[in-house]
Amino acid sequence: MTLGWILVGLAAACLLWGIVLFNRLVARRNHAKEAWSGIDVQLKRRHDLLPKLVETVKAYAGYEREVLRETVDARATAPSPARAAAENALTGRLRELLAVVEAYPELKANNSYLDLQAQITDAEEQIQFARRYFNGTVRELNILVDSFPSNLVARLFGFAPMAYFEIELATQRQSPALPFR
Repeated sequence: MTLGWILVGLAAACLLWGIVLFNRLVARRNHAKEAWSGIDVQLKRRHDLLPKLVETVKAYAGYEREVLRETVDARATAPSPARAAAENALTGRLRELLAVVEAYPELKANNSYLDLQAQITDAEEQIQFARRYFNGTVRELNILVDSFPSNLVARLFGFAPMAYFEIELATQRQSPALPFR
């Protein structure tokens, strides 16, 4: 009789342990989804600002049409399924566009441009913060999914590690080199 109660107690403890781990996994997954939503909000803000910036620069930058076109194209492809890669490409194009502006002193003095540049700089900083938060929440989820004994519950309920939001190429970490004529 006592052995039966011990087994029931152990089964109850294992069930309770499984419930606690399951709830932690769900919480971590939801934090990661929330963090991605934060990135999405900032990317939307950047996407709303880019057409204004491109239009402002177009008036001054006659021969840099290719950089402008590529920036607009990168913005157009960003909502695709490969979202992180598309956003990294857009970031590179935006950096090139801002570097082109250096050749136009009168544009750099334009109040509309300066305001847009400040807003985009702020949006880029917010995107960076949101990416860091996202990667931190993904790290916490991945630790639970990969470490023992929580990995047993994770496998049982189909939790999988999530991918970090990363810069793909080392060249994207560097300032763009643009030849000026």
